[in-house]
Amino acid sequence: MSHQKALLGAGCFWGVDLILRKISGITKTEVGYAGGTTKNPTYQEVCTGQTDHAEVVLIEFDPAIISYAGVLDVFFRLHDPTTLNRQHNDVGTQYRSVIFTYNDEQRAVALETIKKLEESQTFKNPIVTQVMQAPEYFSAEAYHQDYLIKNPHGYMCHVLRD
Repeated sequence: MSHQKALLGAGCFWGVDLILRKISGITKTEVGYAGGTTKNPTYQEVCTGQTDHAEVVLIEFDPAIISYAGVLDVFFRLHDPTTLNRQHNDVGTQYRSVIFTYNDEQRAVALETIKKLEESQTFKNPIVTQVMQAPEYFSAEAYHQDYLIKNPHGYMCHVLRD
């Protein structure tokens, strides 16, 4: 089976990217923007919150090593999906929790994952993660790619919980 892709937003893309790239079966990550109205948005435009884009990570993964459900398990462990348009000190729609799906199977897995997390009361507050069909994706500027590898003391607000 060939590699598949996932598109996820969980706050500032630097930390999300750094965590995801270390997960077995994730073969490639790239940070960018999705879900907004502006063509080819810049970081400065997205930061205003007026383009409606989310900071996202485009993930390529090997389903023989990690399933889409496994990718989503990591996604829900690395951020707080109960805070609307916010992760830690980052506030705005660009930091929303969102799963952009590429097909009906991904959508079903995402909705089932959220349902199970809600039923198990993994989080004390309701999950506000959006599940939407993947829109056009725009790669972020080169200086954002591998940012925390190039800048190991840069801003990082994500932790992978057990």
